[in-house]
Amino acid sequence: MNDQVLNISQKSIQLEDKYGAHNYHPLPVVLKKGKGVFVWDVNGKVYFDFLSAYSAVNQGHSHPRIIKALTDQAQELSLTSRAFYNDSLGEYEHYITSYFGFDKVLPMNTGVEAVETALKLCRKWAYEKKGIPANQAKIVMVEANFHGRTLGVISGSTDPDSRAGFGPYLPGLEVIPYNDSNALAKALEDPNVAGFMVEPIQGEAGVVVPDQDYLSKCKALCKEANALFIADEVQTGLARTGRLLAVCGDCNCKGFCENKYETRPDILILGKALSGGVYPVSAVLADDEIMLCIKPGEHGSTYGGNPLACKVAVEALRVLKDERLDDNARFLGKYLRQELRKIESPLIDLVRGKGLLNAIVINDSPESSTAWDLCLKLRDNGLLAKPTHGNIIRLAPPLVITKQQLDECIEIIRKTFIEF
Repeated sequence: MNDQVLNISQKSIQLEDKYGAHNYHPLPVVLKKGKGVFVWDVNGKVYFDFLSAYSAVNQGHSHPRIIKALTDQAQELSLTSRAFYNDSLGEYEHYITSYFGFDKVLPMNTGVEAVETALKLCRKWAYEKKGIPANQAKIVMVEANFHGRTLGVISGSTDPDSRAGFGPYLPGLEVIPYNDSNALAKALEDPNVAGFMVEPIQGEAGVVVPDQDYLSKCKALCKEANALFIADEVQTGLARTGRLLAVCGDCNCKGFCENKYETRPDILILGKALSGGVYPVSAVLADDEIMLCIKPGEHGSTYGGNPLACKVAVEALRVLKDERLDDNARFLGKYLRQELRKIESPLIDLVRGKGLLNAIVINDSPESSTAWDLCLKLRDNGLLAKPTHGNIIRLAPPLVITKQQLDECIEIIRKTFIEF
């Protein structure tokens, strides 16, 4: 690397360090360009992207159809606020509700905004429909969850990094073990429980996949107790796990089944890849009985449902369906896990995942630097990944990756682990 480029890279890192809040610990690589499954740094070195902006770029970087939708609309109208109607929102609402089989959508911007929206919606339904006494509603969450980092959401978190030092916390949230339907059954004995919020697969926790019947049991228990089953599919949804929604499980619908499955959520939360990674777009979907509990003035967002977001989201969803990215994720995900498990390295304790949301658990303590050091070596060898929870490396490439490209990536991972 020549001195001039090195200085550009160092300057970018130094500027962030000096003027930005220190709430992230990025891998030391300065990116400048992205296309498909690749990203380039300021030196022009190319890397396979195996993080996909935490699954926000399922459709690949700078997908031409999504970029065209963005640029075309940006030249017409970007924002009106919800003080007025616009000519894009109704079309988007019709498209996304038909796509997922719900009556209504409430458009937001970021994933955690959508999660907070779902929590409010669940509480409002509890008071208006279930008849829970005012201010007594409870929402059940699970250990090791990650729904974002707002004050409300971290009140139901068990991650000390997200939670410690930010109290007092929001009341009315109960935390139970993940992948334990018996614990949920016990919690639902309380008549004041309004709903149960869960990630179908825990992404930030290290790609933790529950038992095959866990979600169906949870849905059945919620239905019996008249509590809402809320699926946070911000990271797992939109074909990432080989189905349109991870909550579909292993049904034979090929992902686009209009939610005719036994684990259909009462409230569905989407984000990240809903825009293909080019704009903040999130959504909360529910049927009329639930969604219409919120009246004008009770919730909203200046940017939520803006014309730019609507056009981008529609095209991002069309790309998922037209390119059958669920099929690609399902086939290549199975192949990736199969090949990773063949790597003979004492560093690999476990390979797990679903579709193209996968993780390697490193045979070392979470406090060690092994996973971080391995990610540095992967970077040197042309592949970008990031540790989570200390000793877990998450592997989540864009869903447009080909088998030939994946074979190259598997060889990079194999070489890195063997030479480490």
